[in-house]
Amino acid sequence: MALCVAALAGGGTPARAADPQPYVTVIRPTGNADLDTAVHASSDLLGLQKTHTVSPFALVGRIHNDYARIRSALESFGYYAPTIVIQAAIASKNGATNPQDGHDPDLPEWMQAIPASQKMEITVSITKGPQFRIGSISIVPAKGKPPVKLDAHETESLGIRTGDPAIAANILKAGSQLQTTLAEEGYALADVSTPQAWLRPQTRTIDVAFTVTRGPVVNLGAFSFGGLRRTHPAYVVRRLTIAPGELYQPSRIEAARQGLSSMGVFSDVQVHHDQQLASDGTLPLDFSFAESKRHSVGVEGGYSTDLGGRAGVSWTHRNLFGNAERLRLTALATGLGGSAEQGLGYDLYADLMKPDFGSRNQNLSARIEGIRQLLYSYRQTAILARAGIVRRISSHWNVAFGGEVEQERIDQMSQTHNYFIVSLPLSATYDGTGVDNPITPATHGVRVSMNVTPSASLEDRTSFFMIMQATVSTYFDLANLGLARKGRSVLAVRGTIGNVEGASTYAIPPDQRLYAGGSATVRGYRYQGVGPQFANSRYAIGGTSMDAGSFEYRQRILQKFGAVGFIDAGQVSDGSTPFKGTLRAGAGAGARYYTPIGPVRLDIAVPLNRPRRGDKWELYVGLGETF
Repeated sequence: MALCVAALAGGGTPARAADPQPYVTVIRPTGNADLDTAVHASSDLLGLQKTHTVSPFALVGRIHNDYARIRSALESFGYYAPTIVIQAAIASKNGATNPQDGHDPDLPEWMQAIPASQKMEITVSITKGPQFRIGSISIVPAKGKPPVKLDAHETESLGIRTGDPAIAANILKAGSQLQTTLAEEGYALADVSTPQAWLRPQTRTIDVAFTVTRGPVVNLGAFSFGGLRRTHPAYVVRRLTIAPGELYQPSRIEAARQGLSSMGVFSDVQVHHDQQLASDGTLPLDFSFAESKRHSVGVEGGYSTDLGGRAGVSWTHRNLFGNAERLRLTALATGLGGSAEQGLGYDLYADLMKPDFGSRNQNLSARIEGIRQLLYSYRQTAILARAGIVRRISSHWNVAFGGEVEQERIDQMSQTHNYFIVSLPLSATYDGTGVDNPITPATHGVRVSMNVTPSASLEDRTSFFMIMQATVSTYFDLANLGLARKGRSVLAVRGTIGNVEGASTYAIPPDQRLYAGGSATVRGYRYQGVGPQFANSRYAIGGTSMDAGSFEYRQRILQKFGAVGFIDAGQVSDGSTPFKGTLRAGAGAGARYYTPIGPVRLDIAVPLNRPRRGDKWELYVGLGETF
């Protein structure tokens, strides 16, 4: 974009011509890649040569127009004294011949005489000349307004200084940056007009003037809400991070708008204000909402050779009571053909989530669930209820606490036991990857998850125990070493450690013990396939200590594909500390297909030291990376 400036300086029979006239354009480089890009974009000769061929006379007009278009591109980079040469010539295998200057008054007749069989070559050569610099920068008041004096912060926000290259984009951006700064200081009605510029050929500078109206410092006035049909206005007010009477700041208003959008009940949130103040000198805000559909139906599915297929449907009701509550009902069939499963099972649950429970950034969740699992390790039929609070304590940390009760029946090795379990799970998570969506692959940073669950089994072998488990994963982009492009080659490492205190293995209900094997710990082994097993069987006993680690190399291929190589290892024992037992390792590779909602994952893994009766390989299919 160029600035508007005002200079302050003292025979035989002729062959039948082609119509349209084919041609090719050659623009010689200037030595500045960004400038070359701008010149190419400005040239109609280049941009229209394939799609809009014209007659010889119209082509002459296109050549004449390109002088001004290319000059504007050069001026936008501060080159106000360039030399532009455009020549037209007959193209041949030996190079262009008989070049004609684009300003030659005889060019139309010469071009008309070119035989129809001939193609034309048009060459653009540019001598940039000196780059002009910014001269004086002045702030002038609007007509009839008081003078405006900028402080140091406001002056710095312009982003330009005397002596800088006179690049038009930077000068134009300076005005918008100043207006943003003034608005953030509370000058809601501030106005910075398009700058005026004066060319000084003698000094090769451009003087710039900004017309500025500052106006008064403004506070926010009353808020109005439009479009709310089922959502309670009082809840919207509680969710807002701004309030009437506070200083007007566009960044905080936008953050408040985004906060309302993230509630999950609105398809669109807009905020507007008039350019006139209210009678009390404040600036009212008008919020307008478009509410999302309240109901949706989704499908869920996945497959691994150990756990088999998992498929079902869910129904979601949003904004249940008008305060962004969400109810989700889910029904899943499980164990469809898995090597660690003995038959079909189910997972039925109802989830209720109430946001901002008690205070902002604190959500209440409750679940009632019915489970039937026919694993080789045990058969479980259970009903459980849990409720808990998840609180966000910083941009990276979340904590959760609550309570859970479970009534279950466990069949294991021809013995049946009933358990009534009460637990108080506590957890803390840290996410420094900068990825908001857990399905989106992380390329840097660290994730930490820590859980402590005091529990009591109050029926059939009463016992008290505490389950402790922690998982850490980290990601390293090889672009940091200059070995790949950003986000294309990533190393991922995961480590998990767990321990159960207070009771021995057989005093703990089988579903509360620690296991390893499967995509969450050690691939290449079936689910719960790592650790102690009952003699002469493939039934896992479980343990009271567990550790596992994974290493992955993730490589993006082209735009939508990727490949993964990995190795996992882990062990389970009935001891009181981890890092004991028989260490099992697995290795494998996988493919990725990247979709807008996340990568589709397919991994194949084999055990490196397969136990007796262990599977020879495992296949895992899912959405998102393994960790």
